[in-house]
Amino acid sequence: MEFGLLLPAGQAQLEAGGTLRALVALAREAERLGFASIWAGDSLSRPRIEPLTLLTAVAQATERVTVGTAVLLPAHRNPVQTAMTLASVDLISEGRLAVGVGAGFPGFSEREFELAGVAFRTRFSHLDDVVTLWRELWTGQPQSFHGKVLHYDWLPPAVRPARPGGPPIWLGGATPAALRRTALRYDGWLPYPPDPADYASGLATIRAASDRTVTPSLFLTVYVDPDPRRGRRVLEDYAQATYRRPLAQISTIQATVTGPISQVAATVRRYAEAGAEHVLLRVGSLEPGAVEQQLPLLAEVIAGERKLVGAAT
Repeated sequence: MEFGLLLPAGQAQLEAGGTLRALVALAREAERLGFASIWAGDSLSRPRIEPLTLLTAVAQATERVTVGTAVLLPAHRNPVQTAMTLASVDLISEGRLAVGVGAGFPGFSEREFELAGVAFRTRFSHLDDVVTLWRELWTGQPQSFHGKVLHYDWLPPAVRPARPGGPPIWLGGATPAALRRTALRYDGWLPYPPDPADYASGLATIRAASDRTVTPSLFLTVYVDPDPRRGRRVLEDYAQATYRRPLAQISTIQATVTGPISQVAATVRRYAEAGAEHVLLRVGSLEPGAVEQQLPLLAEVIAGERKLVGAAT
């Protein structure tokens, strides 16, 4: 199992005392502690540092880790220009880019799509068209493109990424439609189901419908604290500030865990047993310096998981 870290790049975290230099330093420290990947989120409704810009800086400052988006909303950007940008980041990182993508979430994303000029009702077809177009631009020089919703009679020559075929593209989502689309079109799966049994079921569905290798990953919101009640208060504040909804509601949608290292490790183990191979950790706190303080604790979780895997093999 590999572990990734989501960088705290929202305006709220920056206003709590963070800086861009500190984010890059945090990425370097995570690499030193054994994290396999560094991720940046995307939003138009919540102010944050633009993820591809941030990952460019992280790619230049690191040597080994994958840099990725968790998740990028392609509807926010011109598809052709984004293909060029992603290829450029892949070149700068020397082939270390992974592109997590999503189609938004009902009740959260409608206004973002309206602002971007993309119809929310066609968001899934739009996403699949964009990803297909990216791959065609990265592997050839198409003269035109006509998908379900995207139509271009002329396309420019495109920048080629570092890797043949371009960076892997992972899909966020666990609905039946998302599982089918992951099996048919995507290189990885990046959901956040709160029940490991649902994760195992979803992964089984993907594997039964696909003859391709799909990387099974997980987005997990975490806060390590020996006092679970205090940890829940921290996660509650994070949920209210991030989603304007109570933790009780968010935790029915997203995988979350708090408690001592042993409890967090046990949760990670349950998802590993359900088939997850790459766990992306988001520290659910807006407190100043929280991610820096949590990082060595999360490193202990990683070390413990590796010992378990080593013992099993």
